[in-house]
Parts: sequence; structure tokens; C-alpha cells
Amino acid sequence: MRLLIIFASFLMLNTSIAAVTDAPERKRGEGPYEQLILRGATVIAGHGAPPIGPVDIVIEGNKIVNIAVVGNPGVPIKGKRPKASANAREIDLTGHYILPGFVDMHGHLGGSAQGTPAEYVLKLWLAHGVTTVREPGSFNGLKWTLKHKQWSDQNKITAPRLVPYAGFGMGRDKPFTSADQVEDWVDDIADDGAKGIKFFGAKPEYIKAAIERAKKYDMTTTMHHAQIDVVRMNALISARLGLTSMEHWYGLPEAMFDNEVIQDYPADYNYQNEQHRFGEAGKLWLQAAEPGSEKWNQVRDELIKLDFTLNPTFTIYEASRDLMRERQAIWHDEYTLPSLWKFFEPSRYAHGSYWFDWTTEDEVNWKNNYQRWMTFVNDYKNHGGRVTTGSDSGYIYKVYGFGFIRELELLQEAGFHPLEVIKSATINGAEVLNMDDKIGSIEVGKLADMVVIKENPLNNFKVLYGTGHFKLNDKNQPMRTNGIKYTIKDGIVFDAQELLNDVKAMVKQAKAKAE
Repeated sequence: MRLLIIFASFLMLNTSIAAVTDAPERKRGEGPYEQLILRGATVIAGHGAPPIGPVDIVIEGNKIVNIAVVGNPGVPIKGKRPKASANAREIDLTGHYILPGFVDMHGHLGGSAQGTPAEYVLKLWLAHGVTTVREPGSFNGLKWTLKHKQWSDQNKITAPRLVPYAGFGMGRDKPFTSADQVEDWVDDIADDGAKGIKFFGAKPEYIKAAIERAKKYDMTTTMHHAQIDVVRMNALISARLGLTSMEHWYGLPEAMFDNEVIQDYPADYNYQNEQHRFGEAGKLWLQAAEPGSEKWNQVRDELIKLDFTLNPTFTIYEASRDLMRERQAIWHDEYTLPSLWKFFEPSRYAHGSYWFDWTTEDEVNWKNNYQRWMTFVNDYKNHGGRVTTGSDSGYIYKVYGFGFIRELELLQEAGFHPLEVIKSATINGAEVLNMDDKIGSIEVGKLADMVVIKENPLNNFKVLYGTGHFKLNDKNQPMRTNGIKYTIKDGIVFDAQELLNDVKAMVKQAKAKAE
């Protein structure tokens, strides 16, 4: 019980100190329009359909009202095209691709420890096509996050759509001591406007009470199955209680232990020593049942039957298997704030900065860990399980927006077809948020949330990065593609390059101030 109290206090502390300045009033983006017509693009709908085009998409206000196939690729358009109204804006997107806006199912809005203003985070998300973000935990405070959700819904700020979850117990000055208190707390956050609950671990009866109460308000739930509580609350146990989804992967291997009950910790292990925590985590998957074994299949099939969703966040742990790659990422120079870089660097105080003495053996362990982890996630998807896409950027050398695009690449590495990756990044997340009637795919009647890009992302997800894709041009000269052209949210057209330039200016100014 003492450990639980310490951990709860740690969460409350981080919640209270992670205040950031409000996002400024929106000065970017044009629209929504009485009528907006996107002409001649190829559409990747998001629900699994292959690309189709050329297509004209008609948007009125913030909704899609018509999607018309107007011809065939590679030849002049001869088909009948939707007529424009007198006040319409038309954009010729011949040769471009249009995807649904991306849904980042694990996005934190920065904080004072990172020195990341909300504007910095929000613009990087939008510049990378992210139009909806689940904020799991609302660590800047639930009321602050709800305020920004309202401003985003009203398009008063330059921001994706925000879906705030409350961290379990946030707002309380002491731990729960009864299920009745838990139910009262859920009532309170529901009244405030929270859309879900994020757990780390607690007494099973408290988690059960919270999940059951949350259903009364159609709130969804997720959990980071922290090691300090995973023995009595692994992924399978929580799914049986009705948990909607899980973050990362903790709790899955533990549900598939065959010859042990508790992870094989060394005698000197201390959870508060983050190199211990993450170093030993890199050995965990190989302690679980093997792929295709009876235990593996039993856990997989029961989770699928329970309609349980995996949100793996492969990207956030990638430095564990290749620290040099993440530290040397090309976007750090222009897009990483000095304060964020300082937060990333090794420290015994900062969460996720566990590079006290990271060795070749640690990286090899994590490479093996990833192989087994990815095998499970791909197997889960192939047997009908839902997998979503989340980044958890702002930690472990991952920069907002860039981390989300990397997650797409890692899902492909896990075995997902590129169309399955897009489905994970769009409609699957919308389904978990109970918003698939509004977002997640390009269909008539849905909100106009879209990503517009010149290159084919199914051929290469790297073209979605704000820094583009490095290649040779026809003159044998090294060059970079331009990344996303437009992000459309709620019918408002944002110039992605303009947003990226704003961020670069913020970083440049911060570096000059730090000199």
C-alpha cells in the first residue's frame, strides 16, 4: 500500500507542476468556407479501401457533402464534375493524395518541465496531419485541457481536436480509500467534461468501480499497466473488467507468463531507478509465452473477444534499441526547443531520461523485445483485433508530430500493410473514441478532417515528415520533398509549411535567448 501511495503522490506532483501557457488566438488557417472543392486528387479513404482517383471532394462549412469520381488516372478528365457555387473556393490537387486526418491516441500537451508551450505542440501536430488527439491523463490539469478542447472545437486556436482523459485520481489531494469515493470522483470528472479515464494502477476494486461508473457516462478507459501493480492487474485482468484499451505494452507479457508470476527482477532492482525500470523491461517479452503457443493464442483470442484495443506506441521506446539514431534525428536542429532537449538528456530526475549507462547489451535486449512485441501486435491485428496509433511524444527524444509519423513506419515494420497502417491511424482511433460517425474516414456526412500531400504515402511514409524525404532528383542532386501540403481540420485549410515555419521561428528565438 505504501508503494501505491508514493506512486499516486508522484502522479499528483507531475500533474500540478505541468502547467503551460495558454495557446494563442488562431491566426493561421483559412475557412471554413461556404463551399470548398478539392479537385482531381487520389483519395485514401481510411476504412481500408484502396486509393481511388481522380476525385472531386465538395465541402460545405465543416462537412463533406459530395465525393465524385471524375475520371481515370493518367489521362485528361472528361467526366462530369461537381459545379462550384458563386462563393466557392476551388483547389486544384491534380497529382496529390488526400487521407483522413490522423488520430494520435496518445498525445500529451507538453508542460513546464519540458518548457514546451502549447502553441509549439499543437502546430507540430497539425503540420504532420494530426487533426484529433486523445490527451491521456491531462497532466496540465483537466480544466486547462478542457478549456483548450473548447477553444479547439470553436476553432479559436490553431489546434487539433482534443479528447481529454483524466488521470485516475487527479484533482484529489489524497489517495482513494473506498469504491464510493472512486464513484464520486468519476461523477465529478464527468460533470467537468472528461471523455475518459487513464489508469496506471491501483487496487483492482477501485479500478473496477471506476470502469463501471465510467460506462454510465459513455466514457472510455485506458491504462498504462505500470510494473508496480501489474501482478494483480495485467492486460487480461483489466480487459475482463471492461477496460476499453491499453497504452504501450506493459501488462501483455505478464498475462502470458507460463513459468512465473512475477517478472524476473534482479535483487537490486528499484522502480524509481529508471535505468533499472527500462533496462529490465527490455527483457520482458522473452519471459512470456512463445508466438503460436497455447497461452499466446488464448490471451490473444480472449482480448479480441472482449473488443480490447491495443495502442502500442512503438515510437516512444525506439531510443532503447538505437539511442544514437534518436539523438541524431535530423529534425532536432530546427524543431526541438532547447528546454525540450535538456529534458531529453540523461537525468535521474526526469522521466524517460534513463541513459545513465546505456550499453550494447541493453540495445540488443530491446531489439529482441521489439521483435516479439511487434509479432504479437501484428498477430492481434490479423486475427481481428483493433490496433490504434499513438506517439507519446515529448519524452525519450521524440518530438511532437515527427514521433507520430515514425509510429506509422514502425507499424509497417511490425508487418502491417500501408493501408492497414492508415486504418490504424484514422478510423480505428475514431472507433475507440466513439467518434467514427464524425471522423476517421473520408465519407459523405463526416467532418472535413484531411491530409493533403503531393507524394504517395503508401509508397513511403517518410514523405509525411515535416523535414520531407531525402532522395536524388532527376539532375542527380540530393534534395528533400516538402512534407504535407495542407492539413484540413473542420473545413479550415492550414498550410502545413507555414505552421512548420512558425515552429522553426520559435525554436530559433529560444536558442538565441539561451545564448
